[in-house]
Amino acid sequence: MASYLETAAEIAREAGSLLATYFERRVAFELKGDYDLVTEADRASEKLVVERLRSHFPNHSIVAEEGGGHESNSEFRWYVDPLDGTTNFAHGFPMFNVTLALEQAGKLIAGVIYDPVRQEMFAAELHGGAYLNHRRIHVSKAKRLEESLFATGFPSAKRHQSVNVHFFHQMAMITHGVRRAGAAALDLAYVACGRLDGFWEFGLKPWDQAAGILLVEEAGGECSTMTGDTRSVYGPHLVATNRTVHAQTLGLFDEVFSGRYRVPLPQISAQ
Repeated sequence: MASYLETAAEIAREAGSLLATYFERRVAFELKGDYDLVTEADRASEKLVVERLRSHFPNHSIVAEEGGGHESNSEFRWYVDPLDGTTNFAHGFPMFNVTLALEQAGKLIAGVIYDPVRQEMFAAELHGGAYLNHRRIHVSKAKRLEESLFATGFPSAKRHQSVNVHFFHQMAMITHGVRRAGAAALDLAYVACGRLDGFWEFGLKPWDQAAGILLVEEAGGECSTMTGDTRSVYGPHLVATNRTVHAQTLGLFDEVFSGRYRVPLPQISAQ
């Protein structure tokens, strides 16, 4: 399994270096639908990653965000996001990454998230722990929601249908705060290394969360749906925490799903 992880890290680092050159040039972007952005950097990075994976593992399936993957009958499946945080990238906001994860017979076994701006490589393998630049990482020790820092994200597509603002308000009022940086994989990596105590989001794609889920769990954290069901890379939503505050988080989310707010929304006044 180590060879899978080492190869994934090598590929992610190469793709990250490629993204860094595009980032310096501030490349133009296009729209996928009404709001989702795509750049030539997304496509170039995906081409590189898919070519490298197919060279090393020609029989493996590859699921990639921009559609350049490869289907096979193999029990091994790669999830690839060649540029997580495209909107940030396109606007020059330095919060983006390359992420790859490997699944064997439906079980996540290896994953990497590489931030080329900070040159941080997050890596994890099943039963092998989680690491940041080869140093072992662990989730935070926060014990209460009230002393926690969380992160979330909002979808680009169908943003007018997102109910996440309800959850955002409650969490922001109860915790030390909620960050919204626009790169789900890095949010999950930050939970794994203790920079955040938790993260949640609706409607993530498999390539957004696969590596991050493994990182959090191997760092001692817990992942589930927002209703407490078993997590899945194809699930409708995800919550990842340091484990200690997981039950408290689910309790709060249950209240919001039921329409009960601990902190009422403030009245709007022009004065």
